[in-house]
Amino acid sequence: MTHATAPLGLGLVGCGGFGAYVLDAVAGLPGLRPTAVADPDPVRAKALGERHGVPALGSLEELLEREDVEAVAIAVPPAAHAAMATAALRAGRHVFCEKPLATTARDARAVAREAERAGRALVVDHVLRYNPLLRAVERIVAQGLLAAPRRFLFENDASDQDLGPGHWFWDRAHSGGIFVEHGVHFFDAARALLGSDPVSVRATAVRRPGGPVDMVSADVLHPGGVLASHLHSFTHAHRCERQLMRLDHGFAETRIEGWIPVRAEISAWTDEQGAEAWERLPAGAETLLHVDGFRPHGGERVSVTVERDSGSADPARGRGETRVVPHHVRAVLDLGGGTRKPHVYSESVRAAVADLVRAARDGSTPVADAVAGLTAVAVAEAATLAADTGTEQPVPAPGTTYNPQESS
Repeated sequence: MTHATAPLGLGLVGCGGFGAYVLDAVAGLPGLRPTAVADPDPVRAKALGERHGVPALGSLEELLEREDVEAVAIAVPPAAHAAMATAALRAGRHVFCEKPLATTARDARAVAREAERAGRALVVDHVLRYNPLLRAVERIVAQGLLAAPRRFLFENDASDQDLGPGHWFWDRAHSGGIFVEHGVHFFDAARALLGSDPVSVRATAVRRPGGPVDMVSADVLHPGGVLASHLHSFTHAHRCERQLMRLDHGFAETRIEGWIPVRAEISAWTDEQGAEAWERLPAGAETLLHVDGFRPHGGERVSVTVERDSGSADPARGRGETRVVPHHVRAVLDLGGGTRKPHVYSESVRAAVADLVRAARDGSTPVADAVAGLTAVAVAEAATLAADTGTEQPVPAPGTTYNPQESS
């Protein structure tokens, strides 16, 4: 094998639960081979190294001394992401970084610039970018069956069952806070689905009595008066978690449930030409739900029901737009139901690493690249400051040197 076709050697730093999850997810991925793992806890490192048949080391520095480590996967708590990503890039390695890219926009911007200077691929683990349902909605919009969303809503009632009072999640110095540690997934998803960079944000934070902030909300303004609303609460038992993403397309609506989505439902009003196009959609289900590196489970399906003449033939008008839309469409995109969530999650991680392999080999831009990671952190930081100060905050465009904290 030539160097250009040989599998990319991957070294993992952080052998905790998520690091192990990443290596399990990418096992057997074409074009990739694990070559070493590292963790300051020798017991954890040894156990994971033995499981994958690779050397166990004690630090990132030891990983970077190995010539067979061409890419580094970073699976440590958020506060260390920027420094480790920077060290790996300066050592000439490609980087797969668990989200967030950094806990501040300044650090995220520095990492993005380092990746550009080094000429190395960097992928942030924004798994929603690699979820087939969100990718399918983007494709349906591109086909013209759905208008571009004019409103994005995400509500996340998440679990704090495993987040005890001393967990690093609650410590902003380690996690960046809820907007940074978890919200970046959905700030990034909104940016992808809306097709625009955010402009400004207003936000609120709620502290539980005698404890940490456990609920936050943010209204993020995008160009053209498009509004994205986010709510995150870490207040529930595992079995009581619930999440809903809603996209308003004007004459249509998309609803996607679960933070690892496995099912999307679309309700749309359309004309005869649109009805016929919707009816052809299931024939292209395999292409519609395709994501490179994501292995289908076998239970995926796309179903469409068109109820002709279920509405009035009179012109319908909304937000200044008038259309004749007498036909109602109900479409379901299903990845196999709730029991498939573990599969969808692991395959989304696998697809993200496959994206890194592709970008490392052909120089293409990854889907969840450094700019995506930077922008998500910039929105999260602005939202955090907006909640702290009670004032609307601008979101700096990627590539600018503006720091939101300088306006406080």
